[in-house]
Amino acid sequence: MQEPVITRTTCPYCGVGCGVLATRAPDGTVSVAGDPEHPANFGRLCSKGSALAETLGLDDRLLHPEIKGKRAGWDEALDLVAETFATTIAKHGPDSVALYVSGQILTEDYYLANKLMKGYVGSANIDTNSRLCMASAVAAHRRAFGTDTVPATYADLEEADLIVFVGSNFAWCHPVLFQRVLAAREKKGTRLIVVDPRRTATAESADLHLSLEPDSDVPLFLGLLKSLEAAGCRDAAYTSAHVNGAEDALSAAAPFSIARVAEATGLSQADLAAFYAEFAATEKVVTIFSMGVNQSDSGTDKANAIINCHLLTGRIGKPGASPFSITGQPNAMGGREVGGLANMLAAHMNLEDAAARARVQRFWASPAMADKPGLKAVEMFEAVRAGRIKAIWIMSTNPVDSLPQADRVREALELCPFVVVSDAIRHTDTTAYAHVLLPATAWGEKDGTVTNSERRISRQRAFLPQPGEAKPDWWQIAEVAKRMGFSGFDYPSPAAIFREHAALSAFENSGARDFDIGAYETISEVEFEALVPVMWPQPAGAEAQETRFFAQGRYYHGDGKARMVPVVPRPTSKARSERYPLWLNTGRIRDQWHTMTRTGKAPRLLGHYGEPFCELHPEDAAAQGIEAAGLMRVESAHGAAIVRALLSEKARKGSVFLPLHWTDQFAAKARADALVNAAVDPISGEPGYKRTPCAIAPAAMAWHGFAVSARKPQAVASEYWALSPAAEGWRVELAGSTAPEDWQTYAATLFGLGGDAEWLAYQDREAGLVRLAAFEGEKLMGALFVSPQPVALARGFVTEALAERHSGMARYRVLAGQGGAGSPDHGAIICACFQVGVKQIIAAIEAGAASVEAIGAALKAGTNCGSCKSDIRTLLAKTPPSSGERPDRCTHADNDHDGGQRPFDLTPGLAREAVEA
Repeated sequence: MQEPVITRTTCPYCGVGCGVLATRAPDGTVSVAGDPEHPANFGRLCSKGSALAETLGLDDRLLHPEIKGKRAGWDEALDLVAETFATTIAKHGPDSVALYVSGQILTEDYYLANKLMKGYVGSANIDTNSRLCMASAVAAHRRAFGTDTVPATYADLEEADLIVFVGSNFAWCHPVLFQRVLAAREKKGTRLIVVDPRRTATAESADLHLSLEPDSDVPLFLGLLKSLEAAGCRDAAYTSAHVNGAEDALSAAAPFSIARVAEATGLSQADLAAFYAEFAATEKVVTIFSMGVNQSDSGTDKANAIINCHLLTGRIGKPGASPFSITGQPNAMGGREVGGLANMLAAHMNLEDAAARARVQRFWASPAMADKPGLKAVEMFEAVRAGRIKAIWIMSTNPVDSLPQADRVREALELCPFVVVSDAIRHTDTTAYAHVLLPATAWGEKDGTVTNSERRISRQRAFLPQPGEAKPDWWQIAEVAKRMGFSGFDYPSPAAIFREHAALSAFENSGARDFDIGAYETISEVEFEALVPVMWPQPAGAEAQETRFFAQGRYYHGDGKARMVPVVPRPTSKARSERYPLWLNTGRIRDQWHTMTRTGKAPRLLGHYGEPFCELHPEDAAAQGIEAAGLMRVESAHGAAIVRALLSEKARKGSVFLPLHWTDQFAAKARADALVNAAVDPISGEPGYKRTPCAIAPAAMAWHGFAVSARKPQAVASEYWALSPAAEGWRVELAGSTAPEDWQTYAATLFGLGGDAEWLAYQDREAGLVRLAAFEGEKLMGALFVSPQPVALARGFVTEALAERHSGMARYRVLAGQGGAGSPDHGAIICACFQVGVKQIIAAIEAGAASVEAIGAALKAGTNCGSCKSDIRTLLAKTPPSSGERPDRCTHADNDHDGGQRPFDLTPGLAREAVEA
């Protein structure tokens, strides 16, 4: 009897870099668990990681090369790519072509893409979607340290006495690390301060939350720097020996009294004084910064303002003391190591350094070395739109959704003479514009390395066969390079590329550069297969060790000293107006990832938020006549979206939050980045996703609907729709301004049915109510519920009915919205890891569970990644034990128990509604 095969690999989601045990059973099924031996997560996985096995299906996979929408062979497709790129370069020069790559590809893929463009094409027009999330941190590191070095390690989170989170919803975006933080707090009393305009799940756990005005971080940290100097916190010996620029930086901060900072940030002087005093009094302080810092047109200055405070006090590179940039993608760090950004060289060398360019050119024996920075992401697609770039190759990313002013990116690709897309997914908003599609391998099929936020290199290993004709990205790049006539691209395996990458890191180094993994330049195939997670640097001949940087100075500027960079608040062209009076903030939610090409396959990851929404303060909603759980329009000067309204007292007045994940594959009009201003940081080129002037209004609809379908709806005829997978089919939220002439015809088209289905129907024309259910034999093929208002219906019952058999009265229970009557309705999902619903949690509270721990013991909720704990705490606060009051029982007509908030089973895609209720 065959035994299951267990493969150690690494999660493909965020920059935490969690180890995963993937178990493949003899029947081919796969299960995943956290790797207890991996030092990033010690066995924990978040909700997304826990659901990885549910995302491995081949539905909607791109399995064969295509040319202009028709299947082609690899030779034909690769020849066309190579010939078109070569012809374009010959006619228009090397800068007429570009590569746009991704933090989703592996280091070996990244290395070859960078080598091809910068060393052989001779252009630095290669950039990455990491430009959209980490470029400001990179630029700040280079200004301060002389190289892009992260000084801290995850162990510092357990060593620190104070952790300051700046622009980071750590509890949701890096939940496994946040559990390490909370465990440390439980053990030693670590204090947590959160700097964020929104009262996020992270802020819920904070000892102090500073809800500052969006983009006012620079004044906040200028005030901190001034106060640290005034409090005598300067480490004079350290700054004298290892830091330049302290006086200039302090001079820039001098005008920022607490009163001035309070005016600039909207914070109270008391809260500012408390923050400054606690930072000053705590030697072991880690400042974690992420997208709220980086994604700004002043992101580099924000990061340097934070780093300055650590340099002044010498709190850097020491156990429990450092500034710590946390990456958002699984291989953003690996891409930085190989020079994946348009203004960098491989092995952390600087493109503007002539000696470094010559060194890399000698190592690669390259014929044409790029000698100037290439176009960064936003300007790259503007160049495509303007016709300066005539051929572009996009790998494993979805710029039609993820770049700011995304509609202009769509126009750019429509106009581009030649677009190549390498992807694992056939239908994305970007693949629609490809002239050539190249099928790539996905997680579980890929083999190579990634590097996490603490500089730890881990293996991604294949445990599934390559499906169809899918090929690794590195293979595709190498084959095109060879067809373009370039030598130096004969690689038998990812291990061979890794060896070359390691050798380049050590080439003419001798400690002059931070990135050195020369210990692996002779690694064998067997040793590469067995490689355990390792933190760089690892020079040849040195013992493997866990390393912090800069406690003893030794920076990478020419004089060996760090730079404190004087910064001041930058003037901005973005301003609210009478037409656009609010600030738009975009970002992630707990259970989704990027544009949902992977997480959108897992039904349980859409249980918490199943449709696009906008979080806003009730007063802002009331001012515009927007009702809780109603549809609303969010508009900027660049685009508009129609989404569900989520009213929350935790939202900052004057700001709205729009998740970035929904695309045209999942919703009618919800591409958040189509609304975002394209203003970028002048140093890093990173866009400002967190502050775009916008306006809101109700989206008036004549009818609203909810449907389930056994088949994926291919065409939805309504102004608003949002699609999400179910265990045995699909769920759809619907709304329109004009009702169809015949609802059954509408439903048949929605469900993809012919004339053989058996229908049950109920219609009250005067009330505007419609209920339809279609069956083939005992199988439910679809059900549609329509109302003049958002449909008040427990979605769980009807969705579960797709997996059941129906005859006799069972069919009428479906029509009544009571399918699956044999199992209780759990309500909107709060805990995605264990599929625990709000009604289960409320029942447990009423039965006497009085703490998060008691809920966990009773239901398991909160016991895995812990990212639902803040919602559980809110439910505990709002639900008295044995109160006898069950707000989940209210109906559409009885929804004023919370001042107008809809019943939380109205739209279970907004599970947070249950918490706010």
